Amino acid sequence: MSEMTFTLNGEMVSASEDETILDVCDEQKVPLPRLCHLEGLESIGACRLCLVEIEGSSKLVPACMTKAEEGMVVHTENERLRSHRRMIVELLFAERNHVCSICVVNGYCELQDLGKAVGMDHVRFDYMSPVQEIDASHTRFALDNNRCVLCQRCVRVCDEVEGAHTWDVSGRGETMQVITDLAAPWGESQSCTGCGKCVQVCPTGALFEKIRPRAEMIKSKDFLVYLKTAREKKLWIR
Repeated sequence: MSEMTFTLNGEMVSASEDETILDVCDEQKVPLPRLCHLEGLESIGACRLCLVEIEGSSKLVPACMTKAEEGMVVHTENERLRSHRRMIVELLFAERNHVCSICVVNGYCELQDLGKAVGMDHVRFDYMSPVQEIDASHTRFALDNNRCVLCQRCVRVCDEVEGAHTWDVSGRGETMQVITDLAAPWGESQSCTGCGKCVQVCPTGALFEKIRPRAEMIKSKDFLVYLKTAREKKLWIR
C-alpha cells in the first residue's frame, strides 16, 4: 500500500492511500471533534463537526469522509472552523429538547462535552421545542427522541455489527427521527435482539437502559473495535 505525505497544521505527516484526514489526525493526536463518527462503524459525515480547511478549496470538508492526498495542506484549527463548530453545536441544542440538568446521562454526554469544548455558554438561535415522543415499551431500554441528535450510530451498529437491521431513519427536516421496525413500538419489534449495542454507542441520553441509576449511565464503546478486529482476523473460525 503506497504512502503519501501532506501538511497538517504546518507539520509534514504521512498517510496510506486508504486513510482519511480524520484517521491521520487521530494517529497524530490532533484533537478533532466528532459526534456521528465512531471507530468500528462506517463513516457517514452527518454531524459535520470534524470539518477541516484545505488550502485551495473554498469550502470546508468533513475529515471523516475526505481521503488524504499527496501534497494537500490541511488546517484543523482557526477562527473560521471554531465559529462553524460552535454554530453546529448550538443548532443541535436548539433543534431538540436538551435539558442537561434532568437528563439520564448528565455528566457523561458527548454533546454536553462538545458544548464545553467549543466554548458554548449560550444558544444564539431560537429553540424549536418540538413535541417528541418517548418510547419506553421495551422491557430493558427506552428511546427519548427529545435528546436524539440523529447521528445514526444506532442504525449503523444494528446493521453493520449486530446484523438485525432494527433501526432506521424516518421523515425529513424537523420531523426526522429514528424508528424501529417501520415505526412499530420498540417493545413490539420482531427484529430487535435486545443486545443493547445501540444504547452503548448513543452519544446522548436518547437511548438508555431503564434499570440503571444516573450514576451508572457511563457507556462503553470499546466492544466495537474488539468485534471489528476479531471478525477481520476470523478469530472465531476454527
